Amino acid sequence: MNSVPAVRRVSAIVALVAILAAMAVTVVALARHLPWLVTAILCLWLAIAGAAYAVTRTGLRRVVASLVAVGALAAPLVLVVAYGRLLQVLFLVVLVALAGIATRYALGRDIKSLKSGPTPGVAVGPAARPVLLMNPKSGGGKVERFQLAEEARRRGIEPVVLTPGDDLVRLAEQAVARGADVIGMAGGDGSQALVAGVAVRHDVAFVCVPAGTRNHLAMDLGLDRADVVGALDAFGEAVERRIDLGLIGDRVFVNNATVGLYAKIVQSREYRDHKVGTALELLPAMLGPDAVPFDLRFTGPDGTEHESAHLLLVSNDRYELGRTEGFGSRRRIDAGTLGIVAARFRSASHAARFARMQASGRTRRPRDWIEWTDTSFELRSGQPVEIGIDGEALLLDPPIRFRTAPGALRVRIPAHAPGYSPAAAVPTPGWSTITALLQTAAGRPVAIEP
Repeated sequence: MNSVPAVRRVSAIVALVAILAAMAVTVVALARHLPWLVTAILCLWLAIAGAAYAVTRTGLRRVVASLVAVGALAAPLVLVVAYGRLLQVLFLVVLVALAGIATRYALGRDIKSLKSGPTPGVAVGPAARPVLLMNPKSGGGKVERFQLAEEARRRGIEPVVLTPGDDLVRLAEQAVARGADVIGMAGGDGSQALVAGVAVRHDVAFVCVPAGTRNHLAMDLGLDRADVVGALDAFGEAVERRIDLGLIGDRVFVNNATVGLYAKIVQSREYRDHKVGTALELLPAMLGPDAVPFDLRFTGPDGTEHESAHLLLVSNDRYELGRTEGFGSRRRIDAGTLGIVAARFRSASHAARFARMQASGRTRRPRDWIEWTDTSFELRSGQPVEIGIDGEALLLDPPIRFRTAPGALRVRIPAHAPGYSPAAAVPTPGWSTITALLQTAAGRPVAIEP
């Protein structure tokens, strides 16, 4: 067994001491200044509520709500100064920051450490008959901007560029029929899913080239999304591993499917160019007093039957949605589960606040939020359901059945890629982190899983 470097052991000890000190400072503050703390919390709640109300109103009401939000946000700072507790608060902030930094270094989960280690997977040789399909419209024209067709030919990869009216699945099937042993897709996540489905059906390896707009699959595979051309190295000497796929009936999705508010917003023509703005414009009408509740029926994790939800998210493995760090990515995509989220909002302003927080990477959840994992999920309704699958808008007849296909896809990534998603760099929350720190302090290494 490899020993833990002394500097990491010291970092683990520092982290544990800082955590204990922060807990002690917090307990003292709670015991001596409970009224002050409660007042500060109420002011913060009022600031958030005022801001959420302001973004969905116009005129005088927006001005008043904005002033309330600013005033409520400033009040806790005034209280801190007035009661002479500024140094105590600053000391607590320093302890929390020190604990976080030391924990990251002790457990080797900072991004730099992950990138410096070996890429997870099994080493494989170059593809014999590589084919790369490309969508020239994806990502604002990344295929042309990075000259991917020319780069592919230079590396001995057959390029197939989509033209208007082409059937992507048919082109992928034809590539396999011609003898392709590795097929790749340069495009958005919806296109990635279609080609991945073909790769699974014929048991050929798959390469993801991040030429779309957001490239969530590439992010969770641990690719450098800014290095579009470098992703082509996966057709050469590379690393291969198996990942899960999600299925809706027989349709593959690599990231997620959404139902409810988001799915309805995706139908909007303006959504792709102005995502948050479009959402905020449409929310009042969808959640106002005259809005019709969504007919979305499903069974919760405890067996409770739910008749409606404003938001349903079913993902190919679970997303990190609880914290800012790693938010919106998956710690791993080979866990063999679906991540399921159901949420209800009390008002349009409440939903608007949630939309803005998601767009900025903040993680405050609505009160009526359910999150769990399972291998399957069924959605029922009395009418066709609008659904967004990997960002593509569709209308499906119920019941809609979701399931996971564990380890279905053989995916290749370049040996120089980090191979870890942002969520993998976040220490596991709770007692498992404390246990890992104790283990590291004792000199026993802790494994990092993708």
